[in-house]
Amino acid sequence: MATGRGWILRQHCKGLVRTAEEIPWQLRLPPVDAAWASPPAPLDRAPGPYFFRRPSIFKSLELLEKSGGNLKKYHTFYLMESCSKPQEISPSPHDWTWRKRERDTLATRNLKGSDVMLNPKPSEQSTMCERHCAKSSSKLSMHIEGMPSEILLKIFSYLDAVTLLCIGCVNKRFYSLANDNFIWYRIYSASFSPKRSNWEMNAVEKTAVSLSHTSLHDKETGYWKKKYIVKQIAAGKTAVTQLLKPVNPYTGLPVKTKEALRVSGLSWVIVLKEKNGKEYIMEQAEFSVNDTSVTVVWHGNNWPRIDKLATLDLCGVTPVFLDRYKVPTKNGPRRRSLVAEYNLTNLTKSTSIGSDRLIRTFCLNPGLLVGLWKKEKEMAFVMANLHFHLLVERSTLGSATVPYMLPPHIPFLDDIDQQYGLHGYQLHVDMHSGGSSYLCGTFRNLFSRKDFIKNGYMKLIVISFKNNAQHLPLIGKVGLCWKTDVFAGCIQNCYMMDVTLLDETEKPFWCFSSPVCMRPATRPSDFFNYRGHHFYVTYIDSVGKVNLELVWMEETEEYYVVSLALYLRIEKVNSWFGTNY
Repeated sequence: MATGRGWILRQHCKGLVRTAEEIPWQLRLPPVDAAWASPPAPLDRAPGPYFFRRPSIFKSLELLEKSGGNLKKYHTFYLMESCSKPQEISPSPHDWTWRKRERDTLATRNLKGSDVMLNPKPSEQSTMCERHCAKSSSKLSMHIEGMPSEILLKIFSYLDAVTLLCIGCVNKRFYSLANDNFIWYRIYSASFSPKRSNWEMNAVEKTAVSLSHTSLHDKETGYWKKKYIVKQIAAGKTAVTQLLKPVNPYTGLPVKTKEALRVSGLSWVIVLKEKNGKEYIMEQAEFSVNDTSVTVVWHGNNWPRIDKLATLDLCGVTPVFLDRYKVPTKNGPRRRSLVAEYNLTNLTKSTSIGSDRLIRTFCLNPGLLVGLWKKEKEMAFVMANLHFHLLVERSTLGSATVPYMLPPHIPFLDDIDQQYGLHGYQLHVDMHSGGSSYLCGTFRNLFSRKDFIKNGYMKLIVISFKNNAQHLPLIGKVGLCWKTDVFAGCIQNCYMMDVTLLDETEKPFWCFSSPVCMRPATRPSDFFNYRGHHFYVTYIDSVGKVNLELVWMEETEEYYVVSLALYLRIEKVNSWFGTNY
């Protein structure tokens, strides 16, 4: 009998193994007694629990190469490939009895010319299946990479832009094919079609279209891909900018900031960097919107060791392709913008703001709170409080290594007003934590005098000691709430404070959001008309500082704000207003 590829193909086309009668006599199963035989099998099924299926032509060629031209070995491999038991079909009790009896009689019988047993044990059968699946998957990947470029381009033409960008990250060949100008030109034309459409095109328009398709060959590879991405980013920025135009007259901040965050798909990540350069990226776990700020929390069980970390980068992340009707996915292409960089070696006693029985918290400016477990001294959570002022711009317009640079401020000079820059201020303050607001109010017509300028600071009195009518209570039990995957708690006498100071033209002059802590006062003020424990809060940055004094009232069990003063650096005032104080 002739052997070879041609004979195998002809035998396969004729149906080499269809029924049990066509199986070579050397490989036939032992006779089955009528008393325990299974019901009559269909045409493509042999007696017993085995199904016979013809392998494909490519599989037959593979089996021929495996057998080395030996027809007996080829028949053995062909039979083992054809006899399969689908897992989704439950066998009858007769099949299980037949299978048990067959295993007892043929447990030690090997096929001649082959090392494969007709009825392997379950452990051996599972091992064979695992090897076969691993081999099949490797061959599948080899077949995909071995496809002609024309077929791959045809497949890529049915993919969307996000999937094409992901496909380009597989290897160099896929990257080159995924940059095809014809594919990206079709995507670009579908997304940015001309506004004017005609029922019929005249001869001039048809000529222009044909010339445009011809010019695709002249463009460099990836030209339309870059153009599509740039235009998509520009369109997304335009949509977000339109939402940020309306301004709240009380806070001087955009009214639709929350909607802009949703449309832009903006989220935040932290990048933990070790001293040896290794990076860990942590996705945000929780997100909440306050009156004038956003609180973002990260917690989990996969934190690196704190003693090995050097810096922490807070970055805003936005999807490259914005779609307000779809929720952005983490697996799609995203852009990263550096918001702030923090030095984790500064977690010392001077930056600690409070603790409870489980954790100790540290504050890093601007607005970052780091919680460490007391026993293990490992990270428990990270909380960032971000002020609304230029939040979207800082989180989207920077790069992964360089933060967004604020546009230069051009001062408006006024030669008539001799007190220019010392009056007309407006303050909006919000004290909150865990969704609870302790104090939220607006203070207008704040002013200062030249004799109030001391030690390089200009003083603005918001709440005076002497005026009892200005004293305000803090509503609720004051405490900074925190939560992880397992534990939760509250640090007493700590909260988040958001400050928005507007100048006389109602433009933001000084904005910050930061965790603060109320500390016991060592010496009470002479102006206090209240009996109780005295506390103070201090915040300092490059623009100014805030001094807040409170009294704990035992009768009503609440805090009263009896003094609030802002100190602005005179250098900031002179550069903002163009004055020379």
